[in-house]
Amino acid sequence: MRRLLPLSLLPALLPALLLAGCARTVDQFKPQIVITTPQGGAVSVKKNVVLKGYVLDDRGVASFKVQGRAVPVKGKTRISYFTYQTNISDKETIITLEAADNAGNVSKLRVPIVVDSQPPKITVTKLEKEKKTIRVSGVVTDNTSVIHVSVDGNVLNIAPGPSTDFYAETTGNYADIIAKDGAGNTATLRAR
Repeated sequence: MRRLLPLSLLPALLPALLLAGCARTVDQFKPQIVITTPQGGAVSVKKNVVLKGYVLDDRGVASFKVQGRAVPVKGKTRISYFTYQTNISDKETIITLEAADNAGNVSKLRVPIVVDSQPPKITVTKLEKEKKTIRVSGVVTDNTSVIHVSVDGNVLNIAPGPSTDFYAETTGNYADIIAKDGAGNTATLRAR
């Protein structure tokens, strides 16, 4: 046999039952800071580096700071873009970024900036010629990170890092190899 609640309790329980459907959601997602420029581990050939990126948050970005100073962001929505001009006095420094969302959650990111004026080094380990076909292989090394290798203008698929192997086939009498590091320094080599 079912027992029913007395009708006298209904007025007392009704507000609690109605408010149970109005549960508040708690924002526990901290803003995520993403650096898009400079590439290759934040290196630069000059001491004035433009730092670009965005802040991602599910509720929107309330504030953004670099080295403790407020920096404007474009669009205080879920993705907010920023640009910041650094002025580095040393060969190496750390830039601190801080983002806060509308719920008060705060994230910090420390970005190392290294002034790199040294170009990558290209070493050819094997060169084969067969009629007009040239096969070239080698390794490119850098003090920070190799991000680009091309042979005769054809960009090769490489794994960026301080050292990367390459192989390419081309036609002609020689192969022009170009390597670029994350700071934008380039090296060229004509393999014959």
